[in-house]
Amino acid sequence: MTLFVRWILPAGICVAGVVMMIASPDIVEAGAMVVGAGLSVWLLNILYRVGVTGDRDRKTEDDARDFFDKHGHWPDEQPPGRG
Repeated sequence: MTLFVRWILPAGICVAGVVMMIASPDIVEAGAMVVGAGLSVWLLNILYRVGVTGDRDRKTEDDARDFFDKHGHWPDEQPPGRG
């Protein structure tokens, strides 16, 4: 489903717009609008993925801070007195 929403749906919308432009050169503007809609779907997918990545990074940082509060050192450091 993810593959469909991220790549196939926007590509299908863009292809439909190109087909509209080729099939009826009198209404090229309508085909261009459909291509623009397909590119918009693709861009929204990218922006969503960027937002989700930020949430994942924030969660990782929060977990590291919780570890520091509990143990007194960062997860990727040697414990004090052992090195």
